[in-house]
Amino acid sequence: MNYIGSKLSLLDFLEESIDKVVKDDCYIFCDLFAGTGVVGRHFKKKGFKVIANDIQSYSYILNRHYIENHKELRFLSLLKELPELKNITIDARKDFVCEYLTGIRGVRGFIFNNYCLGGTKNKKIQRQYFSDANGMKCDAIRRKIDKWEKEKLINKNEYYFLLTSLIESIDKRANTASVYGAFLKKLKKTAQQSFILQPAELICNKQEHEVYNEDVNVLNKKIEGDILYLDPPYNHRQYSSNYHILETIAKYDDPKIHGKTGLRDCQKQKSLYCSRAEAKNAFKDLILNAKVKYIFLSYNNEGIMSLAEIKEIMSLRGKYDCFTREYNRFKADKTESRNHKATKTVEYLHYVICDPIKKI
Repeated sequence: MNYIGSKLSLLDFLEESIDKVVKDDCYIFCDLFAGTGVVGRHFKKKGFKVIANDIQSYSYILNRHYIENHKELRFLSLLKELPELKNITIDARKDFVCEYLTGIRGVRGFIFNNYCLGGTKNKKIQRQYFSDANGMKCDAIRRKIDKWEKEKLINKNEYYFLLTSLIESIDKRANTASVYGAFLKKLKKTAQQSFILQPAELICNKQEHEVYNEDVNVLNKKIEGDILYLDPPYNHRQYSSNYHILETIAKYDDPKIHGKTGLRDCQKQKSLYCSRAEAKNAFKDLILNAKVKYIFLSYNNEGIMSLAEIKEIMSLRGKYDCFTREYNRFKADKTESRNHKATKTVEYLHYVICDPIKKI
């Protein structure tokens, strides 16, 4: 997914920097602003036990699969509906099930009725986030996954794999410049292409991982680990509104929506880290209550908190320092009309080697 703040292009920088600081006796990696899970996935592949968290439901689903799923999916109960599975090897069953779902007939459900031109043409506001065919196929697959789960034809691990595959696959056919804050007037080429349910990668290993869908400051006080990696929002733009349709596909809860973009109520998922008035206090609470050996913070030079504020707070826990890396700015479209004119930005990886927790 093309995701705001994704660290996919910075994974080598993160690993190299973290390796320079931590000792070999570290086994638990905590990624508490997990997003699409690219950082947690990377360290899962390195052998760490990963504890991941994000307040967004679609993010929880992605991490529930990419992080917590660590064994092959057998789809044993689904044999009742798809007896052909018995002739498919275990490692190929994921592909077979996704191919089956790709072939089912589309239905006019919530996504089609609210986010496709065919479903909104007679309404006050017309929207075109997906083609009619892709919107109906999304609805059909989403309903089928729920039906299978309710009838116990798939277990929770298989359920989250299929939902992850759906969220990532439909996102590739979205008629947007990047985020879901607006849709394009005409269907772009990729949005015109037929939606195919591509199976999400499965990362197998022997570790038992944990994934949560909680407020980060609340969860932070309940877990322990070795390395805490933090990648909070940097500015005022809320992820809840930028990816509201993915949230609706994730929950599929027929929400009340409003406005030109069909925005759902995201009030409970708004982050304090997007507020200049709230971010510093929330961050201080997070740092002071982290039960870990090392804390790393990804933050760029244009964030709400200043470098001086970050250093001041992180130094409360021990020896502070940082690494830097210049990289290309994320842009939602080619003619981005924001105040920032630079094409490059500087990523800071702040860190502190923690002293034992003490009352400040």
